[in-house]
Amino acid sequence: MEQVTVVTGGSRGIGAAVAVRLGAAGHRVAVGYERSKDAAEDVARQIREAGGRCLVHQVDTSDEQQVDALFDAVRDGLGPVTGLVNNAGVTGPLGRFAETPVDVMRRVVDVNVMGALICARRAVLEMSTRYGGAGGAIVNISSGGATLGSPGEYVHYAASKAAVDTMTLGLSKELGPDGVRVNSVQPGMIVTDITRPWATPSGRGATRTGSRCAGPGSPRRSRTRWCGCCRPRRRTPPARCSGCPAASDRGSFASRVLT
Repeated sequence: MEQVTVVTGGSRGIGAAVAVRLGAAGHRVAVGYERSKDAAEDVARQIREAGGRCLVHQVDTSDEQQVDALFDAVRDGLGPVTGLVNNAGVTGPLGRFAETPVDVMRRVVDVNVMGALICARRAVLEMSTRYGGAGGAIVNISSGGATLGSPGEYVHYAASKAAVDTMTLGLSKELGPDGVRVNSVQPGMIVTDITRPWATPSGRGATRTGSRCAGPGSPRRSRTRWCGCCRPRRRTPPARCSGCPAASDRGSFASRVLT
């Protein structure tokens, strides 16, 4: 069975790196984008030059009709969907919580939470054995901010990603018996167009939260580990499904928060 994976926010950063890596691994890839058409087409070019199949589709993931149009296009152009990388997200400007406009907060929640829910819902209807699908995998791209809180930076964004992790836990338990594995990935600082403005010049040092690490990562270096979550696995009895972060890989449908 061909692996057909939808990657939202696939034109840049983490989404682009994951899309290219999945294409190299033999997946047929749908690259979803909202504004960066040229960047999305460049990702598609890389996939095709490596011998892969893909399509590019514009979508605002917070809009149910647009998400339905994306999945319809993928099914018609690439085949039945077997995977979703829920990557599309926005942060809004960096700043203190009380100084963040409400309309910015609302847009972040619309895209990061509602968008992820809407895309996951449609993916489940496509993949779940309960609804006639053959099973599959969902990977939700969260953030280290979900556990650190990102004080002084973007608490609203961190809160939205914590919601994504909770969604992952619930869906992993609900969907495991129906052949759909659900994982959440919590990247630390990854240098992308979103994070580049406040990444330290040296690549080392403390963030405003006071946490310190060896330096920010890159989408290219991290993608292989994350893409492993998209690998199909056999259907597993409910007793072996896990909804806990950092669960053992022995569970075929474990929900893991990778940091």
